[in-house]
Amino acid sequence: MTDMGNTELEETIRVLGAKLLDRTALLAAAESCTGGLIAHEATNVPGSSRWFAGGVVAYSNHVKQRVLGVPEAVLANHGAVSRETVLAMAQGARRLLGVQAALAVSGIAGPDGGTPEKSVGTVWMAWALDDATHSALWRFSGTRLEIKHQSARAALEGMLDMVRQTG
Repeated sequence: MTDMGNTELEETIRVLGAKLLDRTALLAAAESCTGGLIAHEATNVPGSSRWFAGGVVAYSNHVKQRVLGVPEAVLANHGAVSRETVLAMAQGARRLLGVQAALAVSGIAGPDGGTPEKSVGTVWMAWALDDATHSALWRFSGTRLEIKHQSARAALEGMLDMVRQTG
């Protein structure tokens, strides 16, 4: 069972892995506010090495820019917690790791850092699969750790939804 203590999440990850294997696709993760939790949860499932390529914890804007190729103008104009940033992070992870599928997460886990426009619990996610991309804005609540766990779960479920829709 995963650290989240939830067999539903483990099942989501198993199904996602099976669907990616059916497509002979590999998945990468570009994580900011989740700090590697998505990669951790994915790799807790036996056999994940066959479909999970790896990830980048791009916690700072410097890493988002230098490693994932998020344009400086995107960060300056939209901020790290934005649709534009996570879409660029997902595409950057695909390119960097040479995979067909990637997900990206950037948000404010708290307890500090929120603003009236982007409160604690605001999380942007993006998914890229082949030429398709999708993004979504979430507003979670709870402690820092709860927000990280909710974000990781939503990102993995979103990737599974995308794989199912484009499969």
